[in-house]
Amino acid sequence: MEAKRKSLYLVRISADYGVLTISFWLGIVISLAYYKIRSGRAADILFLSLAIIWFFYAGATRFYDEFRSRDFGFELVAVAKSTLVQLFSSIFILFFLKENQISRFFVVTYAGILFVGLSAEKLLFRKGLEYLRRRGRNLRNLLIVGAGRVGREFYDAVQANPQFGYNLVGFVDDVKNTDLNGQYLGKIEELDRLIEERKVSDVIISLPGKALEKVQQIIITCGRHTTRVRIVPDYSKFFSGKYSVSMFGRFPVITVGEERLSELHWKVLKRSFDFLFTLFLFLTLFWWLWPIIALAIKVSVGGPVFFKQERWGRDNQRFNAFKFRSMVVTSSDVGRDGKYQQAKKDDPRITRVGKFLRKTNMDELPQFWNVLKGEMSIVGPRPHPTPLNMESRYSIPMYLQRHLVKPGVTGWAQVNGYRGETRDPGLMKKRVEHDVWYIQNWSFGLDVRIIFMTIWETINGDPKAY
Repeated sequence: MEAKRKSLYLVRISADYGVLTISFWLGIVISLAYYKIRSGRAADILFLSLAIIWFFYAGATRFYDEFRSRDFGFELVAVAKSTLVQLFSSIFILFFLKENQISRFFVVTYAGILFVGLSAEKLLFRKGLEYLRRRGRNLRNLLIVGAGRVGREFYDAVQANPQFGYNLVGFVDDVKNTDLNGQYLGKIEELDRLIEERKVSDVIISLPGKALEKVQQIIITCGRHTTRVRIVPDYSKFFSGKYSVSMFGRFPVITVGEERLSELHWKVLKRSFDFLFTLFLFLTLFWWLWPIIALAIKVSVGGPVFFKQERWGRDNQRFNAFKFRSMVVTSSDVGRDGKYQQAKKDDPRITRVGKFLRKTNMDELPQFWNVLKGEMSIVGPRPHPTPLNMESRYSIPMYLQRHLVKPGVTGWAQVNGYRGETRDPGLMKKRVEHDVWYIQNWSFGLDVRIIFMTIWETINGDPKAY
């Protein structure tokens, strides 16, 4: 199965790169015909850059993962997202190249051809696989050992995805399950006979973790045949739904809670996007917007323009986060009871200009300086002040898991409504759950989605922005 997956991956990515190449140069040719431009070194640089971006974006969004239950509609949406990334990347790259020989007409033409081409290719590929499966080509006989919840869910997943290329033989379990509609074949002790009779090529073990002796017995039995064995562990009772498996010497190790941003290539991708996007904002927006905000603060209330506060970042490293000052100079972070004073609705400490800045999220803009310095990311769990961290680390489950990655100017919890005051422990718990979910499900596409959601909420207004 692994060899087939790799072959299928190579075929799919090669086909996509073929469509991308044709779409790009066809767009150039059409632009040449209509706008009489000339193609040169800039076109080569742009093409190479877009090809690299496609590779990283496809990996970040698991575009080629065959083991996700997806229909053509899902794949079409994924194609649309990938096309938009190519479109915006083209604009971004051409801006920095300061290239005027490649027209905007090309960018739109390229994106349109790419979307149509990829959609057609995906449909043809899917129909081709379905045709082969219906004719019984390249099917492997699969038998599941363990008719519990996990085994049946795995059965349903394979049934819903015929492109996996499996013919499901049935279940083997020591406990007879009458709900299997004739799919129950017998007890585990009959496995040897069933493998021979049914010509089973793959066995999936979905037994409880305590059944170690039975698992060993199954592996020995399969070893008498040319049958591949795979184990589907059930760890759904744990907090995380993400796992990763690696080898520590000769020991297989299951990590509960996948953390994709610990991998170097994803770190490089995220950091590169943070730096380039932030630099773009400074060159196009911040250079004139920040002086206006600073002047408004000075004229209205006087005092310092910027406010800095110690917060915790990745691995609990402390740094000074910057904001435009939105409260009176004499305001204090800690109340008489020694607890951190969070901003609340109609807080008397907030100035009139500060109220507007907080409502529009513009008070957070100086944190993009922290992003340039590498202390923060554009998207990530929001950093909390030191007193709030000290209060929450022992009272909120999984709280410090937020600090496995760099904090963000915006985050998954914030765009889902968990921002502002969190005096209720339940609200802080929900915020932490969303932050941990973000860490374990991170993708570049998710970051882009959160950025757009943040912009949308800023335009519409957030009732919790005070």
